[in-house]
Amino acid sequence: MSEATMTEIASFERVEQAIDWINSLIPFGIRPGLERIQLMMDKLGNPQRSLKFIHVAGTNGKGSTCAMLTSALLACGYDVGTFTSPYIEKFTNRFKYNNEDIPDSTLLRLTNEIKPIVEQIAATPLGSPTMFEVATAIAIMYYATVAYPDVVVFETGLGGRLDVTNIVTPIVSIITNIGHDHTDILGDTIEQIAAEKAGIIKPGVPIVSAVEQPEAIEVIRRKAAECSSSLYLMNEQYKVVPHHIVENEQTFTFTGPFRTMEQVAITMNGAHQLKNAAVVLMALEVLRQYMAFVIDDDTLLAGMHQAAWPGRLEMVSHTPRILLDGAHNPEGALTLAQALRDTYRYKGLHIMIGMLSTKHHEDVLRHILPLADTLIFTEPDFRKKMSAMDLSLIAERMLATAERRPHIMVESDWREALKRLKEITQPEDLAVVTGTLYLIADVRSHVLHRTDSEKGW
Repeated sequence: MSEATMTEIASFERVEQAIDWINSLIPFGIRPGLERIQLMMDKLGNPQRSLKFIHVAGTNGKGSTCAMLTSALLACGYDVGTFTSPYIEKFTNRFKYNNEDIPDSTLLRLTNEIKPIVEQIAATPLGSPTMFEVATAIAIMYYATVAYPDVVVFETGLGGRLDVTNIVTPIVSIITNIGHDHTDILGDTIEQIAAEKAGIIKPGVPIVSAVEQPEAIEVIRRKAAECSSSLYLMNEQYKVVPHHIVENEQTFTFTGPFRTMEQVAITMNGAHQLKNAAVVLMALEVLRQYMAFVIDDDTLLAGMHQAAWPGRLEMVSHTPRILLDGAHNPEGALTLAQALRDTYRYKGLHIMIGMLSTKHHEDVLRHILPLADTLIFTEPDFRKKMSAMDLSLIAERMLATAERRPHIMVESDWREALKRLKEITQPEDLAVVTGTLYLIADVRSHVLHRTDSEKGW
C-alpha cells in the first residue's frame, strides 16, 4: 500500500475527530524548544516566512493587547489574522481571520495535511510534537496558505525565548509586562522571567514594552541593544495620562515620540488596560512611521473603542451582577483588586474562586481577601485543579490575625458554587468569579447559555 493511500485512510472525516486528535497531544505537556516546530516548518516549506507578524509576549495582558491590535487594524482597513491562547469557548477561537474563527472544513483539511508530518517527527528522537506546537503550525498554515492576511497578531504561549511561536521573525515585537507566572519553567526571579520574555527580540526588529520593574527593564534594554533593535519603553519613549474613568469607559492621552493623541477611549475596564492600550498605540505608531501602514486617526480611535476581550473584567450578567476575571497569578489578582476599588461600585462583594494546584495561592489571595464580604472556594474541571478545601485552609491561615474576615464557603462543584453565589448577591451587590481560565470558561458558557462550548484547550 502506498504512503499516499495510508495517509488517505488515516485522514479524519469530521472536524471533531481532528480536534480530538490535537487535544490527545496534551499529555506530551509543555516542552520548551524550537526543534520540533522548526522541523515541521521545514517539511511544510517554511510558510511563516511569507507573513508579517506582530509578536506579543508578557505575563498578563497579552490577550487584551492582541484584541486591541486586531480591532484597530481591522478598523483601518487591514485584513488581520489573530492567533491566541487559551480559548474561552471553542477550539477554533484560537485561529481568527478578521475576527472570525477558522472554518471547520479548513481546520479539518489542514489537520489532515499536518498529521503525517507529526507522526513522522514522533518516530524520531525528538518525540511527538505537543498540542501547542501543532496548533501553532496549523495557524501558520492557515494564514500563509488560505487566509493571506496583511498582518498576523501572534501571541506567545509561554515565555518567549523557547516558546513555539518564536519560530517567526516579526515586524514589531511587544512585551506587555513581567510578573510571576509559570515560574517552574521560566524561573523564580523577575530577571530570569524577563530574560525568557526578551527572547522574542529579533535583530533589527523594534520592541515595544510596558515593563516597569527596573531589573526587568535592564534585561530588555540589554537584549534590545545586543540585537540593534529600537526599544520603545513606557514612561520613557511614550506615556499614557488617564482622564475620565468609569465602568465600561476610560479616556486618556497618549504621548509618543512622533505625536500626541488626545481623548483616546476604550471600553475595557481596569487601569492595566490603559497600559495595554498605550502599548498598542506605540506599536501602531512604529508601523505607521517606519513601515508605511496607513492608519487614519478616526478609524483607529473607533477600532480601539470597539475592542473587547472575553473573561477579563467582563460583566456577563446584570441580575445579579456577575463579573468574570481570569486573575490566575499575583499580578492579575492585583489588577483585579485595583479595578474593584477604583472602577466598580457595590454594597457587598461576593467572590467565587477556583485555582490550579501549580499557582501562587497565597500571593493571589493576598489581594483578594481584604475586599471580599463572601468567599466561595470551588474547583475547575481540570486535572491540575487545586482542592477547594485546601485553598480555603490557606485563606483561613492567612486570615488568622486579620481584623476583618469574609464569610467563607466551600463548594467543590462549580455549578453549585455559582448557584450559591447568585443566591447571596443582592441587587446592589457585585459577584465576581475569578481564578483559573478553566473555571472562567465554564462559568461564562453556563451564564451566557453557550451550549456549543468545548472543554479544555
